[in-house]
Amino acid sequence: MNAEEATPARWRLVEIWGDTADLGHLAWSIAIGVAVSLAGYLVASRVLAGTVGTPELARAYAMLAGLGGCVVSGLICARLFEPKREVVEGAAADPRWREEVLAELAAEHGGLGSMDDLPPVVVREMKELEIHELFASYEPRARRAEGVEGAAQ
Repeated sequence: MNAEEATPARWRLVEIWGDTADLGHLAWSIAIGVAVSLAGYLVASRVLAGTVGTPELARAYAMLAGLGGCVVSGLICARLFEPKREVVEGAAADPRWREEVLAELAAEHGGLGSMDDLPPVVVREMKELEIHELFASYEPRARRAEGVEGAAQ
């Protein structure tokens, strides 16, 4: 089995809430979630209808059992379907991609701010994650780029 056969086709992957999912696994996960949650609700509703004093309270507890079914179905799906993301650590990541991410962050939040403003604990953590130099070097590049744009206007 070669690498192309081991990875799912690119068109089957979708991005949902910032994470990558396989469409087939997503459909199965939804079906499992509906089945387990609904079964939990219906079973609890039937059992509690005769034991709890008021029907409203029985429905409320049955809905709580349905929510418990959501948690159980999440656990089932987590065991059945492995994550689809690729984690690349260290210098192996594409530097252009890092530049694009930094530019997006700066655009979304009106700049990245100054490294001098960060508390020491944050600087230490950034150094441990090996991203301190990336952010520190971005700041001067961004200022140079602004200077070039300002001179052109």
